[in-house]
Amino acid sequence: MPSILTTALALPLRGLTWLGSQGTRGVAAVVFIAAAVPPLGALLRPYLTEAILCLLCISFMRVDLVALYGHLRRPALVATATAWTTIGVPLIVGLIAHATGLTARAPGLSLALMLQSMASPMMASPALAALMGLDATLVLITLVTSTALVPFTASLFAGLFLGDMLSVTPLTLGLKLLGILAASLLAATAIRWIFGAEAIQRHKTPIDGLNIVILFIFAAAIMGDVVSDLVREPLFTLSLAALSFAIYFTLLAITTLLFRRIGYERALALGLMVSQRNLGLMLAATAGALPPATWLYFAMTQFPIHLAPYMLTPIARRLTARAQASGSAATSTP
Repeated sequence: MPSILTTALALPLRGLTWLGSQGTRGVAAVVFIAAAVPPLGALLRPYLTEAILCLLCISFMRVDLVALYGHLRRPALVATATAWTTIGVPLIVGLIAHATGLTARAPGLSLALMLQSMASPMMASPALAALMGLDATLVLITLVTSTALVPFTASLFAGLFLGDMLSVTPLTLGLKLLGILAASLLAATAIRWIFGAEAIQRHKTPIDGLNIVILFIFAAAIMGDVVSDLVREPLFTLSLAALSFAIYFTLLAITTLLFRRIGYERALALGLMVSQRNLGLMLAATAGALPPATWLYFAMTQFPIHLAPYMLTPIARRLTARAQASGSAATSTP
């Protein structure tokens, strides 16, 4: 019986290992497959919350505690990056939305932009940074601190800028976010205790593959109606797609420039993290009770989220090589 079980598990494990070895190519392919098969959206949407919980759990499960403690001993940079992503970004977006009258003219889009800015970074950000060849430790610790704060900061900014646009009160939003994060953290802690950190590290590649599968479930659940929306309202849909790319790369560029003094390689890693917002967390907290324009914008954001790591990998590798060369030259200089 054990041999039969081992044989049965061997094939899916090999499949996950192959998928995990594809790196950013696999992440990029997810969004096109999800958009190309619309019926999957209706089939998988009921499992959106479970997919989000699994993504959070995998990310918490893989936290490098040694790197975490190391950065906590040098808190200034982490505190600055955390303040920028959890306070600076939503504050700027909220002020711009109100100053331009977007809240009154396009409430669904305004709600989407505010939820995007209030969200914590994606839990997959450290893994994506590592796949791109960037140092993921700074991303990891900033992600952890930002995620810990988001139930409180999201509640604050929801009260300031959203009013009655949400189907839940700001306090309820904060409590739901806290509950989702706590449940994922407890599950991840139990998995680490049962299997051990070494076993998790040893199976890094198949876990990467599992992460891509769950990312596909999440993307398909959000993007189920994209093709019909494109056919029905092509100009509006393409405009939202262009806006999602513009916001993604604007956040990436501004963050990289703000933190350039720590080195462009590390600043780019932070820029990637700030650009990759965890919209799934907001969808879970609001139970998906959002206007159609908000859903459509969230669907469009999946394109830059999944494509940008693949597009930016050559730049990241050049920056990393330059940083390593500079470090080697400094070490060899008497």
